[in-house]
Amino acid sequence: MACRDLERAEEARTDIMEDTGNENVVIRKLDLSDTKSIRAFAEIINKEEKQVNILINNAGVMMCPYSKTADGFEMQLGVNHLGHFLLTYLLLDLIKRSAAARIVVVASVAHTWTGLRLDDINSERSYDTMKAYGQSKLANVMFARSLAKQLQGTGVSVFSLHPGVVQSDLWRHQHQCIQVAVKIFSIFTKTTLEGAQTTIFCAVESGLESQSGGYFSDCAPARCSRAASDDETAQKLWEISCNLLGITWQ
Repeated sequence: MACRDLERAEEARTDIMEDTGNENVVIRKLDLSDTKSIRAFAEIINKEEKQVNILINNAGVMMCPYSKTADGFEMQLGVNHLGHFLLTYLLLDLIKRSAAARIVVVASVAHTWTGLRLDDINSERSYDTMKAYGQSKLANVMFARSLAKQLQGTGVSVFSLHPGVVQSDLWRHQHQCIQVAVKIFSIFTKTTLEGAQTTIFCAVESGLESQSGGYFSDCAPARCSRAASDDETAQKLWEISCNLLGITWQ
C-alpha cells in the first residue's frame, strides 16, 4: 500500500490483516504531490519487488482551495493526474515484465464537467474548484486511453472508472452545507466498500483484456464524454505532462 499518511496506513494495514488473515501487507510512503517522493517510492518498489501485476492509481484531491504541489503544479492536476502519470512511468518496465498485468486509474463522472484548458493547465490565470477537479478527472480518462494504445501487445491492460458518489473524506474541502447534504442523501451514495467494487472489478475480473482503454462504472463498461475520446487533445495532454515532469515517454 502506497500511502501519504503512514499512521492511518498502519491502521488500515491492521484492519486488513485482521479481516483476511494475510500478514503479507506492506506499507510504503508515497506523497503524490511531491515528485521526489514519487521517485523515491518507485526506486524502492523497483528494487524490492520482483513483479507488479496490478497498479491501482487511486489517490484523489477534490475541489480544494487553490494551492500548489511541491513542484508548483495546481494541486488537483498535480496529484490526480501528474502524480499518477509519473508513478506509472517509473514502474512501467516492471509492470511489463510482470504481464499479464493491469493498470487501473480511478477517475470520476466529473470528467464530463469540463474540457482541458491546455493554455492554462495549472489554472494560474483563473481557478474554479469544480472545473479544476473535472479537468484532472478528464486527464485520468485520457491518460488511460492513451496508455492502453501504447501498451497494445504487451500483455498490460489499462482501465479507467467512475467509483460512484462515495461516503469518504474526499468531501473534506467542501462547504459545510455540501457535507451535510452528502450525509442527508447518503441513502443514494455508496459506502467505501461499495465504492471500491468497480475498481476491484477492473483489477481482477477475467476476460477484460479486449476492453483495455475502456471506461467503467458500476462494474460494467460505460460511455465517457466526447472530450475524453478526443485523441488529438489527449496527445497534447501527454506531451504537456511529459514536459511538466521533465520526462521523455513516447
